[in-house]
Amino acid sequence: MSRQKYSLKPWNSFGIAAYANRISMVDSVEVLCQCWQQSAQQNEPVLLLGEGSNVLFLQDFDGHVLINRIKGISITERANAWSLHVGAGENWHQLVETTLNRGIAGLENLALIPGCAGSAPIQNIGAYGVELEQVCEYVDIVYLPDGTGQRLNVAECQFGYRNSVFKNHYRDGYAIIAVGLSLKKNWQPVLSYGDLRNLDPQTVTPRQVFDAVCRMRHSKLPDPKINGNAGSFFKNPLVSATVATELSIQYPDMPQYLQECGDVKLAAGWLIDCCSLKGFRLGGAAVHKQQALVLINAGAASGQDIVILARIVRQRVAEKFNVWLEPEVRFIAAHGETDAVGVIE
Repeated sequence: MSRQKYSLKPWNSFGIAAYANRISMVDSVEVLCQCWQQSAQQNEPVLLLGEGSNVLFLQDFDGHVLINRIKGISITERANAWSLHVGAGENWHQLVETTLNRGIAGLENLALIPGCAGSAPIQNIGAYGVELEQVCEYVDIVYLPDGTGQRLNVAECQFGYRNSVFKNHYRDGYAIIAVGLSLKKNWQPVLSYGDLRNLDPQTVTPRQVFDAVCRMRHSKLPDPKINGNAGSFFKNPLVSATVATELSIQYPDMPQYLQECGDVKLAAGWLIDCCSLKGFRLGGAAVHKQQALVLINAGAASGQDIVILARIVRQRVAEKFNVWLEPEVRFIAAHGETDAVGVIE
C-alpha cells in the first residue's frame, strides 16, 4: 500500500511540484522540538522551512517538513535605539512595514525581501547597500534534540556575504527561533544603489526610501504567484582587485563595488545579461526577461529543469568572464540540503 504524500507546491516560491512524507505547522519552541525529536527517533529526515522563498526542491523530500510559525514582535525603546525581538515565523516584509508605521527607520532598504525573519540571518539577507548584519543584535536558537536555548551575539553569527554560522556549525540539529534587531534613532539613509541615488540625503524620509525600493523591486522582479521564482538565484561574485581591474579594462561599463575586505563585488545580473541570456528558456525554466539574475518557473518546471538552466547560465558566464557564479538558493534533495555548486558543476 503506497503511503500518502503531501504537496510542497504551496511551500516553495518556485512552485515546484514536489512532495513530502509529512508537513507540520509549528507555532512554539516546544512543538518544534517535539516534532523534530519524534522524527529523529524514527530516523526520518527533517527539513525546517519558513516560507520556502529561497529553496529549490530537486526531488520529493523523503521526510518531515516543519513550517516555522513562531511569531511575536516586541519593541523596546532605548536612549539611542529601538530594540526589536522578532519571532522567527514573522513575515519579513510585514516586519519592515510594521517598524515604519511605528516611526522606526532602518529596515527600509530591505523591503519586499521574501521569507520569514528566521531565514534572514542564515543568508545574511541584503539589498540596496544594507545587510542584516548591520542591524542585527542577536539570534536566538534552540538545540532540537533537548530543547536547550542559546543566544548568539552578532559577532558569534559570523556573518559574511550571503553567509553565516547557521549554514555550517548551527545548521543540523538547530533552529532559529527569534532575531534581535537594533535600529538607531539617529537614522542615516543609505542611498548608494539604483534609483536611490536620485534621492536627496538631506531631505529624504525613510518612507520615501521604502517606496523607492518597492518600486525598483516590483519593476525588476517577477511575482512568484505568477512566475515561480526564488528571487536572486545567484550570489553577486566577489573577485580580487586585480581581477576587477582587468575586467574593467575589457568592460568599462561593468558595475563594480569595492568591499571593505579589499575584494570587489560584481553584479551577477549584469554578467548574465551580457551573455544574452535574458528570456532564454529551457523546458519549463527560463531566465527572467527583466532581471537576468532571476530564474523562473515559466511553466510546470521541475527542479531538474531549473538545475540544467542554472548550469548553462553558470557555464556561459564563466566562458565570457572567467568568473564562476554560485547559487544563492538552497538546493534540497530527498534527505535534506545538498551542495548547490556541486549539483550545477
